[in-house]
Amino acid sequence: MKLHREGYTIMAVTAIILVLINLGIQYLLPEGYWIPRIVLVASVFVFLLVVQFFRVPARTVHKSDRQIVAPCDGKVVVIEEVVETEYFKGPRRQVSIFMSPINVHVNWNPISGVIQYFKYHPGLYLVAWHPKSSTENERTTVVIKNKQGIEVLFRQIAGAAARRIRWYVKEGDQVEQSTEMGFIKFGSRVDLFLPLDAEIKVNLQDKTVGSVTVLAELK
Repeated sequence: MKLHREGYTIMAVTAIILVLINLGIQYLLPEGYWIPRIVLVASVFVFLLVVQFFRVPARTVHKSDRQIVAPCDGKVVVIEEVVETEYFKGPRRQVSIFMSPINVHVNWNPISGVIQYFKYHPGLYLVAWHPKSSTENERTTVVIKNKQGIEVLFRQIAGAAARRIRWYVKEGDQVEQSTEMGFIKFGSRVDLFLPLDAEIKVNLQDKTVGSVTVLAELK
């Protein structure tokens, strides 16, 4: 397992602040007080908590042109037919995955293909499970077209705490399934919009492993 580059600054700043707090407490309190020990233990816990936000586990993936893999770790919270209004402007099958603060926060490409469309939307920071978070929160919209001409749309959606979306793709890029496309700091949600005839392979409340779990198979 390695640590993601998006966390280097946050981890360094956190470490410096915690060290200064501990040095300050030890300087102000006489030797023998128990408070510095408690603060030290709490500081180590806080630092480890921040570090785990940015872990990048090693994973074995099996690529397939017919399969759509989960773009993130999390829990399936939506499976339904909806009308997608930004790009397709028509009915699609939506699968949404909620990312909690304890999940890995890397986002992966669900299929291989060419980035047909990309747009960043500034917006609100409603809680990720709010019905309007998909259309009103800060988010990105990415559409990948595979070599069979099938298009899959997915959105990175910020939440109440996750206000830092990062992406590493742009229109025209050729991307490979299960490779890294972005990062959402401190969790949130990812929505996918699939063809209506895609065969869904997950159920509500299922736990997903990003870049590994098969969400659906294309006809």
